[in-house]
Amino acid sequence: MVKFSKELEAQLIPEWKEAFVNYCQLKKQVKKIKISRKPKPASLYPIPHDPDFGRSLFDPVRKLARTFSDKLFSSSEKPEIIQVRRRKSSEDGDGVEEIYQTELVQLFSEEDEVKVFFAKLDEELNKVNQFHKSKETEFVGRGEILKKQLDILAELKQILSDRKKRSLSGSNSQRSFSSSARNSDFSAGSPGELSETQSETSRTDEIIDALERNGVSFINSATRHKTKGGKPKMSLRVDIPDAVAGADGGGARSIATATSVLWEELVNNPRSGGGDFINRKKIQCAEKMIRKAFVELYKGLGLLKTYSSLNMIAFTKILKKFDKVSGQQASSSYLKVVKRSQFTSSDKVVRLMDELESIFTKHFANNDRKKAMKFLRPHQQKDSHMVTFFVGLFTGCSVSLFSIYIILAHLSGIFTSGAQVSYLETVYPVFSVFALLSLHMFMYGCNLFMWKSTRINYTFIFEFAPSTALRYRDAFLMGTTFMTSVVAAMVIHLILRAAGFSANEVDTIPGILLLIFICVLICPFDTFYRPTRFCFIRILRNIICSPFYKVLMVDFFMADQLTSQIPLLRHIESTACYFMAQSFRTHEYNTCKNGRIYRELAYLISFSPYFWRAMQCIRRWWDESNTDHLVNMGKYVSAMVAAGVRITYARESTTGWLAVVLVSSVVATLYQLYWDFVKDWGLLNPKSKNAWLRDDLVLKNKNIYYLSIALNLVLRVAWIETIVRFRVNPVQSHLLDFLLASLEVIRRGHWNFYRVENEHLNNVGHFRAVKTVPLPFRDMDSDD
Repeated sequence: MVKFSKELEAQLIPEWKEAFVNYCQLKKQVKKIKISRKPKPASLYPIPHDPDFGRSLFDPVRKLARTFSDKLFSSSEKPEIIQVRRRKSSEDGDGVEEIYQTELVQLFSEEDEVKVFFAKLDEELNKVNQFHKSKETEFVGRGEILKKQLDILAELKQILSDRKKRSLSGSNSQRSFSSSARNSDFSAGSPGELSETQSETSRTDEIIDALERNGVSFINSATRHKTKGGKPKMSLRVDIPDAVAGADGGGARSIATATSVLWEELVNNPRSGGGDFINRKKIQCAEKMIRKAFVELYKGLGLLKTYSSLNMIAFTKILKKFDKVSGQQASSSYLKVVKRSQFTSSDKVVRLMDELESIFTKHFANNDRKKAMKFLRPHQQKDSHMVTFFVGLFTGCSVSLFSIYIILAHLSGIFTSGAQVSYLETVYPVFSVFALLSLHMFMYGCNLFMWKSTRINYTFIFEFAPSTALRYRDAFLMGTTFMTSVVAAMVIHLILRAAGFSANEVDTIPGILLLIFICVLICPFDTFYRPTRFCFIRILRNIICSPFYKVLMVDFFMADQLTSQIPLLRHIESTACYFMAQSFRTHEYNTCKNGRIYRELAYLISFSPYFWRAMQCIRRWWDESNTDHLVNMGKYVSAMVAAGVRITYARESTTGWLAVVLVSSVVATLYQLYWDFVKDWGLLNPKSKNAWLRDDLVLKNKNIYYLSIALNLVLRVAWIETIVRFRVNPVQSHLLDFLLASLEVIRRGHWNFYRVENEHLNNVGHFRAVKTVPLPFRDMDSDD
């Protein structure tokens, strides 16, 4: 049977962990009471004047009388053992808070320990009540604003519908008017046309009044004029501020000022001649944003409901333990108070959930409740045993194929001096790309496994959809599939070469493999993890166009991964040049390496990941006005300089360039190490209760953090090999390059865990468990 403390730890909301009742602390206090009740060992030399020394002859009589008295008065009401007083407090400034304080009516033999227990119990109850009330107030405020947003959206939809009907009726009347005008002497300002214009103006006024009542402000509403045809012409725009409300989601007022990232007006300017002035696509965009906000609010209410039930169970369990230890019946009195407290007696959460379900079903699911529940309560993915089976299968296949490859390579003498140049230039770049990708997927799978094991909410941090988020088994499956395909292609390549097939045909195998995986990546069909593939493509687009997209956590996290895959990008460059120059036919491998464009592209490719990351820092500084992002940008600029200098030194190995390499690389490394440990990991805090770490740690063993600091330090200085150059022949040179690239991928995977752990703890510190979705309309009453 699983202990409740373990069950509570597994079910609680990680971001609200500190707000839950501290069950373990209360259980320790109960244990202290139990220990204090144990009889002390009898003294070897009892004190003679001890009043309790020895036994009295009247003890059996007294015991019998006490038993008779208990039975005689058992039917009467038992006196209260404790008394819980409730007083009002307004210390928080947000209104009146109820504070509970317990007093002991009956004396306990362990009075001091019992007093401490109930003092801690009162403290936990007050903490739970206050947190529940704050979150309840926040979510109720969100609900009111969302209903207001929905009213605005309904008005805009009605306007669009009416406009469409009038345009259709207007075109029909215009045709009939043209037909009658040929047979009559109508003037330009006929009463029919004037009445139509007046009704148009009246309708526009009604539109403005209706939307302004819902909090939408307009420009030029008072100075509208008419077109040449006499129809009203005006510029309507929803007043959307640039800033988005903070991510802390604290309070209804901040939610009310949350705005969308709609880059233009929801109601755009009319076309020349008084065309449509409502953009259907932007209305659909606003509807999607409001729908997402409804889903997040419903999720938050569900979490708050879980929070209440788990805390109620925790209070019940701990009070029963106290009764068992103390031999008293204090739980019934205190449980009555707990059941009447705010976090259990309030029904606002349940009523708001029911209301949201009905609203969502009506407006976003066409009155289809089953469809609505798919959005509001998405099903979590279930672990499949088939995935585990294929992971094991492909792992075994890749190991077996690699063993076969080693034997075939040795028998065919592929690494002898005569054949190694051709083989390395043909096979090594493409196969290294897939090997590094496989290693990176394996490390990511390890990250996912560790994040899940330590209850780090990575899906919330990266804003992944729970129903489509990649799981660690899926990541392992992708990695082993990559590796099995690569090793199988290498074996087939060797077999065909040994069988005497033409080199022009055999050397196209790496290119074919690359094309297959590119086609799988961009395949539009719902196969091979399409949500993950498309998410990956979208993130790459955001990274490449960094200054033009708002930078999210997943964007700069992926950009950091690319800074560790520069060797992979260089291999892609050489592979592309190899096939575009058709070197697989001519086998002139120096065509690319000696080309000026190819050599200059080496700088561009080495700079690109750092450049994209620096642009992200600039965009974040622009959005958040935080100078730390500019300081972080300096780290990537120094890395760009160091990378460029190393490439130059590899071509011109002079003493001057060696000195420049040492200076630039040392500066960049120190910069990176400081940012890794202090900013990204949040460690090296001299004032922390955990020496030189941080106050909150996810891993219980502190030594792991010290070892991780040392490991990251060693792997960060792997660039020293580029100066020492432990190289003898081309084969060893390529193998050493691949080893260093693999170590950097391993370092990045190791870095990933602590980076997300630190981000998770920051979210926990702000109690962020649901996303604050920006809304498309601003509340005019919330302007400062």
